[in-house]
Amino acid sequence: MKTLSLSVVGHTNTGKTSLMRTLLRNSDFGEVKNAAATTRHVEEAIINDGAEALVKLYDTPGLEDAGGVLDWLENETSGKQDGIERVTHFLAADVAQTEFAQEAKVLRQLLASDMALYVIDAREPVLPKYKDELTVLSWCAKPIMPVFNFVKNQDINEWQTMLARRLLHVFASFDTVAFDFEGEIRLWENLATMLPERQVLDQLITMRRQDWQKLDQQAKNHIAHFLINVAAYKQQLDETESFRLPEIQQQMQDKVRQLEKQLQQQLLNLYAFYHNELDADDWALQAFTQDPFDTELLKSYGIRASKGAAAGALIGLGLDALTMGMSLGAATAIGGLLGGIAPNWQVLSDKLSGIQTLYIDNATLTLLAARAMDLLNVLQTRGHAAQDNIRFNSGNTPWSSDKLPNILNKARQNEKWSSLNGFSETEATQNRFQAALNLVSQLSMTH
Repeated sequence: MKTLSLSVVGHTNTGKTSLMRTLLRNSDFGEVKNAAATTRHVEEAIINDGAEALVKLYDTPGLEDAGGVLDWLENETSGKQDGIERVTHFLAADVAQTEFAQEAKVLRQLLASDMALYVIDAREPVLPKYKDELTVLSWCAKPIMPVFNFVKNQDINEWQTMLARRLLHVFASFDTVAFDFEGEIRLWENLATMLPERQVLDQLITMRRQDWQKLDQQAKNHIAHFLINVAAYKQQLDETESFRLPEIQQQMQDKVRQLEKQLQQQLLNLYAFYHNELDADDWALQAFTQDPFDTELLKSYGIRASKGAAAGALIGLGLDALTMGMSLGAATAIGGLLGGIAPNWQVLSDKLSGIQTLYIDNATLTLLAARAMDLLNVLQTRGHAAQDNIRFNSGNTPWSSDKLPNILNKARQNEKWSSLNGFSETEATQNRFQAALNLVSQLSMTH
């Protein structure tokens, strides 16, 4: 099966490299910025299925003066020649090495390719320079499919009329900033209709669908393991250690915060978004600047958490019962400190032994699940060319905080499911393996 060779061409600063990044799932490919002619030479990238190359993509320099090239071709070549003969004559001339060097690189690559994607910034009006570009490109006698970029809220009717007059009836709309997986599939489908043999693109489409489903399951598996790890995390105190409650609270919160950061990095890596964890301007980190133990964040997700005096009294009463007659007031004050931490004082064996068991409460577990699913949604809808920081808070939760999935409630009785309890990550992961699979199924039903 022959590898498809595909040139990505177009005017300067229309998003060619951005399109490459998104199709390649690689935010590190090339350089993307709001400046003309960022790409100065042809760059090759390959999409393969693990065994063989399916598509070779060529990122080409921006066309800066197609009008000048067209004037040269009309003045220096004969109308009796076909397009390829005229373009070949141009490429052999000195001007192809000097004033039209950028355009020459594009045309050489197109002649060597099977077809081209012509990238259009949908925000731009139809200008003469774009008509000149299409005329010159058409002389290379290769199939060309226009791809509209930045299509959100844009009317492309004028563009469609102009393209139709040049017999370009098949096109794709694809936003490299706001990613749409089905939009990418339509791009490959439309491209396949222009080829005499579409086997390679059919194989690519099948592979992409399988990979997309696999990524989704892997991401939810990471999230499930994270949530079970946190739910099974516990700390214990006897009646003589109540003074350590603030210290234990801080310790538990810090470990959960660190574990959440690890999850975020796992998801970023999984979807091939490479960001510096130490960079405070990183869009992924900016989205998570609000602390998961902030009660205001709970409110923004509509999560009901016990609060104020009532919460302190409830938790304090449990502590009071276990700490040899501590005053209700003192116990209430301690209870009020336990943000996101819930005591397991209801367990009879703990009461009899004077042991206080602390774990992450339902509201915080629900919030952590909501934040993780929010990040997954962003990664599945964000193009690899997107440069802006994001701040998201969907307000959606996968379940009600008073109705945790049974598997998370069960986790509190299985300390070996959490690496935070001193077990190795390998051992804890193995211990909660089946539980995580069960939770993945529930996450899939809510996403």
